[in-house]
Amino acid sequence: MRTHELVLQWIEKQLSDGDLTLGGRLPGERAMAEQLQVSRTSVREAVRILEAMGVVRAGVGSGKDAGTVVIAEPGSALGSTLRLHVATRHLPVADIVETRVLLESWAAGRAKLGVPALDEAAALLDQMDDNPDIDTFLALDAQFHVALARAAGNTVVSAMMASLRGAIENYAMELTGNLPDWNATSGRLRAEHRAILAAVNANDGGRAADLVAAHIKGFYREAGLGSDHVPR
Repeated sequence: MRTHELVLQWIEKQLSDGDLTLGGRLPGERAMAEQLQVSRTSVREAVRILEAMGVVRAGVGSGKDAGTVVIAEPGSALGSTLRLHVATRHLPVADIVETRVLLESWAAGRAKLGVPALDEAAALLDQMDDNPDIDTFLALDAQFHVALARAAGNTVVSAMMASLRGAIENYAMELTGNLPDWNATSGRLRAEHRAILAAVNANDGGRAADLVAAHIKGFYREAGLGSDHVPR
């Protein structure tokens, strides 16, 4: 059993036994390592994965926001198996593409105007315009798509997109090596992001849905994935 699976299993047991509640803090890194008989490095990696999965939020420093806080029950919204597969990149890329198209086009078509998620999406686009390195750009890109999905107001879709975030980012990173010109691609992606958000803000759900579907498919096709991986 991988360390993050062990930590997730431990959190689930703590929750079911009532020893840990939502909003509760995990033990410190050293204490958890001793309790689970794993290295502190392994605990740190497990917490990073669990944070990407949306199960915990890791704070730094001191005060009320410090420590690792449980923000979602591992059994809610999605099963543990799916989230673990997502976090460890075991899902087929074709399934990721198809699921993204289904979820994100639906969400873009139903995004609600004036919600905080759209302000967050706009701020993320501004950060992408600052020409960050590829890793940072792809992280911001994944956050943008998750924020856009949240704007639809469907908690299950939001949870699914949050769980897929790590897989979206990881697969995109792996595929950038296939792109002939990253600067040209990133410029096109930024322009497409702006067009999607503009359609949402114009309350044109049909156009927003079409644009986001074309945007997702276009990136994977440009990265060299054939029709077996990218839906029509």
